[in-house]
Amino acid sequence: MAGGLAEALSARTGFDVTIVRVVLVVAALVSYGICAAAYVVAWLLVPASGAQSSIGSKAMADKRGIGLAAGVASLLAVAWAIASVLHATWLTSLAVPTIVCAAGLVLIWRNAPPDEQELMRELADPLFGQTASGRKTHPIRRAVLAVVLVAVGMGVLVSDRRPYALTPSGLVRPVAGIVLLIAGIAVGLGPWWVRIAKDLVAERQARIRAEERADMASRVHDSVLQTLALIQRRAADPQQVVQLARAQERELRAWLFDGLAPGSLAGTATTLAAGVRLIQQEVEAKHGMTVEVVAVGDCRLDDDLNALLGAAREATVNAAKWSGADVVSLFAEAEPDAVSVYVRDRGRGFDPEAVPGDRKGLAESVRGRVARRGGEVTVRSAPGEGTEVSLRMPRLADDRLPRRP
Repeated sequence: MAGGLAEALSARTGFDVTIVRVVLVVAALVSYGICAAAYVVAWLLVPASGAQSSIGSKAMADKRGIGLAAGVASLLAVAWAIASVLHATWLTSLAVPTIVCAAGLVLIWRNAPPDEQELMRELADPLFGQTASGRKTHPIRRAVLAVVLVAVGMGVLVSDRRPYALTPSGLVRPVAGIVLLIAGIAVGLGPWWVRIAKDLVAERQARIRAEERADMASRVHDSVLQTLALIQRRAADPQQVVQLARAQERELRAWLFDGLAPGSLAGTATTLAAGVRLIQQEVEAKHGMTVEVVAVGDCRLDDDLNALLGAAREATVNAAKWSGADVVSLFAEAEPDAVSVYVRDRGRGFDPEAVPGDRKGLAESVRGRVARRGGEVTVRSAPGEGTEVSLRMPRLADDRLPRRP
């Protein structure tokens, strides 16, 4: 979490960052710490994104830091030598990785950029006397107790080198030693684990709340704000204004009492082709223009594809309102691994880079809605050359419907 290597591997391989972190932890355990040592070395030598140099290049000039790292490595070497004398072979196999990790972390702690140092300081707070709830603990007492428990557990395990008998009485000593070791580690690192777990939960909750706010903003934009814009443009026609207001009232009631969000095709269309046809009917009825539809292939709709069609609907409405064209083309294709939708017009076009920041239709209702589901949006437009909005959403191939003649 502090080094950023797992996030970099996730971005390069496409796997979720949590999966990459779990794999790294498991690899560190099964390789007797070799993977952990390699991680620390890579943290030292690989520059961060946007950085000109690595932490290791800066650490080479830190003579005091090198001396401190050498001192920590020497103390650990003495500790592992004592473990070797006690015939704790399972501990001595961890000697080199532990020494490399400790020396490397000392250099990283001293020479990392300020933002990385601040992150490491936050992660290490529980180890130095600050719990997640803000209460001060007694780190010295906890450290002494942890060391005593670990030392007693190790002593119990290595005090007798005779083979353990597979009987209840013969297993008491090894089980007791393992329990004491686990208890010592839990006492020493428990507050840190609790802090990390609570931070992960808080981060996940904040991300969910942000996604919910963005989704609600796009829904309101697609319904209420779009209808208000139409009412302003058709203020000279009272009958159309009343029709628009009643349609908007029905849509909002369906959202509040039936859970059917504005701009959503869930419950009204179950396949891609049906959803595209529904967009055609709605836009033609509300905006009085022609929407040409072509659908190649078909598949069942899920939450991701409903979001894709919602974004396509908003792009079609934008073309109907602002392009000045008489016809909007809507093309949908269900491929084995993705669904693509294209919205094209031959209208006046625009410069996508010149759209004001307060106009959220393209940014939230189209780009944001698709991006939150793992899809991508490409907008091609220029003044006087029309507009093409390309939307693509990955999908599973097992829900493809058979072609019909």
